[in-house]
Amino acid sequence: MLETAEMKVIARICSDFPTKFGIPRQSGLVPALRARVVFEPEYRHAEAVRGIEGFSHLWLVWQFSEAVREDWSPTVRPPRLGGNTRVGVFATRSPFRPNAIGLSAVKLDKVELHSRLGPVLHVSGADLMDGTPIFDIKPYVPYADCISTATGGFTEGTKSELLRVEFSPALLQKIEEENRAGLLGVLERDPRPRYQHDPARIYGLPFGAWDVRFTVEEGVLQVREVVKR
Repeated sequence: MLETAEMKVIARICSDFPTKFGIPRQSGLVPALRARVVFEPEYRHAEAVRGIEGFSHLWLVWQFSEAVREDWSPTVRPPRLGGNTRVGVFATRSPFRPNAIGLSAVKLDKVELHSRLGPVLHVSGADLMDGTPIFDIKPYVPYADCISTATGGFTEGTKSELLRVEFSPALLQKIEEENRAGLLGVLERDPRPRYQHDPARIYGLPFGAWDVRFTVEEGVLQVREVVKR
């Protein structure tokens, strides 16, 4: 008999990513990305976050809501390995797992006491799609959570080279000033799937209210258009 356990959605993330495309592959890779954690009505109590402002970082426990499925596979193909090598699902952070649960460390920028939404957590460095359900929030505790002798398995044998982003001032000015650094950080880390390398293809990255269209060739990402979605 398959044993199950109920999880309550306590909050949702509000981010500039309406789709999965372009989301950083790990939290903290683009520190300039801003997001908000908005609690569900039942959990909008200031007392529930009392003392949280003393921590610089938080753990978010959340659901890969776009990857929920009934079946599962014991092996997956991590993009970090080019999408061709299979490793055990529990040796990866793939969203395609028996329980579609994610874990992200984010920086807590401030706590806002909103008149209607209750306490709102402003965070940076999040890797969550807009509307993602959050199951729990825990403080990041450096003395216990930072392990200086940890090793990185197969991730240590791969490297991520940053792209050079060419973004004309006229196009960049369309993006809200407070969101520009985050968008540039996403673009330089190459938002394309790792198996796509067609220099003639124009990609569209939904970001906030905009659709950012770009091409990539020989390590250079060229922004072609920025249009309202």
